[in-house]
Order: sequence, then C-alpha cells, then structure tokens
Amino acid sequence: MKIVLYGRLTKNTCFSALASFFRFLDLEKIEYTVYHLYAEELLNSEVLKDYKLPTFRSYQEIQGFDFLYSIGGDGTILQSVPFAIEANLAILGVNVGRLGFLAGVSQYDLITATQDLQRGAWREESRSLVEVETNAPIFGMHNYGLNEVTIHKSNTNEMITVHTFVNGEFMNSYWADGLIIATPTGSTAYSLACGGPIIFPISDVFVLTPIAPHSLTVRPVILPDRVVISFEIESRSGQALIAIDNRTILVNNSIEIAIKKSSFKVRLVKLKEQSYFMTLRKRLNWGVDTRN
Repeated sequence: MKIVLYGRLTKNTCFSALASFFRFLDLEKIEYTVYHLYAEELLNSEVLKDYKLPTFRSYQEIQGFDFLYSIGGDGTILQSVPFAIEANLAILGVNVGRLGFLAGVSQYDLITATQDLQRGAWREESRSLVEVETNAPIFGMHNYGLNEVTIHKSNTNEMITVHTFVNGEFMNSYWADGLIIATPTGSTAYSLACGGPIIFPISDVFVLTPIAPHSLTVRPVILPDRVVISFEIESRSGQALIAIDNRTILVNNSIEIAIKKSSFKVRLVKLKEQSYFMTLRKRLNWGVDTRN
C-alpha cells in the first residue's frame, strides 16, 4: 500500500499522534510521501524536527499511489481534490478541525484507519463535481469543485443581480448578495448556512441557494444536474466575485459563465462504521435533547 499525505496544521494538531503514525508506517514498511509545504510545517515542530519525511510537489510524483490522506478539515479536502483527480487517488479525510462533514476520521485513529485499509475494511464513495466554463480561463485547468460555485458581490454596500438561465431558458433574476450553486456534497456547507436543504450525496442534482435575497418569495431551487446553468451579472461596481470551493477570483460583469456537472468524480474512502446519517446526527447535534 502506498499513501500520499496532504495536510495543514491547525491549533488542534496533535504532533505526538502524527509521530506515532509515522513510526507505524515505517514499521509496517508502508511507502508514503508528504506534500512539501505540509512537511515543512511538521518539521518545524519540536516533536517531528528530527524526522526524515519523503516529499512531493507535483501530480506526476504521486502517480501509482493508492490513497491520499487529507489531514486537516473539510477545507483541506477541497484543496487536495486536484491532486486526487490528477493522480486518480481515493481520499481519506482526517479531521483535525472543527465540524468535518467530509473528514470523518480522527487524527488519533490514523493507525486504526490505515489497518482497516490494509485489510480491505473500507468502501469507496463517488461524489459528483461542478464544473465552470467561462469565456476567459480564470480558473485554469482546475475549473471544477466538490462543494459549490458561488457568485458574490464584490462590495459590501451593494447588491448584485444574477440573471439565471437553465439550458438557455430564462429562469429568474436574483437580487441578492449572491448565489450559490451547490452539489449534494456542498449542500451541508455554505448552502446550508444560507438556508439551503440537505441533499443525500448520491443525488443527481444541483441546488441554487440565494445569499440574502431582496425578496421573501425567493427560495432555494433544486435542479437536475444534467442541465447547463448560465448567468449574466449586473452590479454598480461592474465587478463580482466568482468562487469554486475555496478559490475566489474578481471578475468583470462582462464575463460569461456556464455551470454543469463534471464528466469525472472524486473518490472518497469511507470506513465500515461510517454512514452519512450518523455524520449528520453527530455534526448537527440531531437528537441532542433531554427527552432523548
């Protein structure tokens, strides 16, 4: 088994747990490599300063590996997606942050989780991606996201108007702070915070969730993900922000934007005891009531 470690430090990072994990990998003779920026952060710690960590910088260096361990939180997983896509790796999310809808394994369970992978006690879950096409290559070759695409105002003292079309047919003009186009995976992220519904991960849909709409009748809308959704933007400043997951670009209103389901998916590792409904109950405190 060969694993890639991609991560970032948080205030909750336990260096002793990571040191035990590296010793386990060496003892089991499991080949691994660490993203170079993450390795630099780890080696600056007192616990790991004497370790010799093999590192990588590019997608080409991790071809032929089996799993990518994303160690941080859900945001770290979003950053790791291009590496996983380009090298065809399944992602194991390791939670060192707070909420962790996608990162379901604790940093203290790294050894146990790896043993589960060794003996095949895991399953693969495919998640759809949203892809952005524009008349200018603002996101380069990585024009896809796992959670959502967001169109947002660039100034705090204005609203924007987002004219929305579905397969070329006019749908609605949103007067709002912005508009979120979320995948089922992203339905528990920014969209949920703005009043959007929770959508089961394998559903073949998008959800359009307005951000602070200037109309009480405007509500989230669910659309099949086989459609193409396009947009025209108006704003007083002549600009708006376009974000794919955690990458944000400032654009002019003249930009042409179309959104569709990507032709490829990201692969997530789920251990046997993990389930989506269990995650919802735990992360959203469902059923936390004295009557239960």
